[in-house]
Amino acid sequence: MEQLAYAAYGFYLVLILAGGWAAVRCRDLVRALLGLIMTLFGVAGMYFLMAAPFMALMQILIYVGAVSVLIFFAVMLTRAPGGDAGQEDEERRPARRAVLALLSGVLPAAILAAVVLTQSPQALALKPELPLARLGQMLTGPYVLAFELISVVLLAAMAGAVVLGFERRKGA
Repeated sequence: MEQLAYAAYGFYLVLILAGGWAAVRCRDLVRALLGLIMTLFGVAGMYFLMAAPFMALMQILIYVGAVSVLIFFAVMLTRAPGGDAGQEDEERRPARRAVLALLSGVLPAAILAAVVLTQSPQALALKPELPLARLGQMLTGPYVLAFELISVVLLAAMAGAVVLGFERRKGA
């Protein structure tokens, strides 16, 4: 059973890394979004491995479902008709881009590795898990305003994407 858990961990790790690579490397925004979705599914799988099914399902529902669809609409509505602006500048200096990309990935990883290796925090006792029924009561009780504000923010972002899309098409 332990080997199955390691295999699942490896699968989700490869899914996260491949999706992240695709999200960063694809020039087409729709394909980059598909890479992001693949990464988010991998993160949801990691939540399942950590025995947090509620977090995994919320990851899929909120990020893969709502946020990815919102980004997709924003990409589709605001896409420039003539192609990518500034693409010529990027093609002239590929070596500089590669060095900056490598530096931006390696530098934070090196800093985090140094902190983890030099600072070994003591293990903390975990608090007991909050039952889902109690969480539902909190979201519909004292925290209902924050819960509803999230939906208002998503609605405002989608309305802004639609307005930007119409303005760009009207001006073109």
